[in-house]
Amino acid sequence: MLNMLWPTFIIGSIFYGIFCGDLNKLNTSIMSGAQDAITTCLTLLGSMCLWSGVMSIAEKTKFINNISKIISPIVNFLFPELKENKKIKKEISMNMVANILGLGNSATPLGLKAMDSLQKINKNKKELSDSMAMLILLNTASLQLIPTTVIAIRSSLGSQNPTNIIVPVWIATLVAAIVGVTSVKLFIKLGRKKK
Repeated sequence: MLNMLWPTFIIGSIFYGIFCGDLNKLNTSIMSGAQDAITTCLTLLGSMCLWSGVMSIAEKTKFINNISKIISPIVNFLFPELKENKKIKKEISMNMVANILGLGNSATPLGLKAMDSLQKINKNKKELSDSMAMLILLNTASLQLIPTTVIAIRSSLGSQNPTNIIVPVWIATLVAAIVGVTSVKLFIKLGRKKK
């Protein structure tokens, strides 16, 4: 759907600019848009490299083990079938920490690694396990304390106060996480009753 929608918008905009607008303004906006896209990408790349490096260092130190112990009750509640699997719990903990710190770009590879490990122990390879569904939810509607990616984007676009979105982000992600976890837990219970 989107692969048809975006080209339609782009082609429609170009034709509108040619027939109803000023070609000089069209050319200027195309060039300035491309320049802004490159600037934003470079800003995000720097942020992603920094936080991916920090998470890589944290993985090799006791920091992640300590964090894993702290959030272990939460992980055990969300993933009850993984209580004995420390390796996958550590991968999920790293993913959760990256999401909580707002490191979406660093959280993605960590989430994929955890999902791959969950797939290896999944009995039915054609369906998501309960743990896989919960992990997807946590990556989609994760609680964020410091939305670093959003702050980096706002900084790159010249925001005067890029951090003034922190409190609304806390509220939105907390509500999303509570509603999401509750929904997944309910669907898991309903699914087990049907079996």
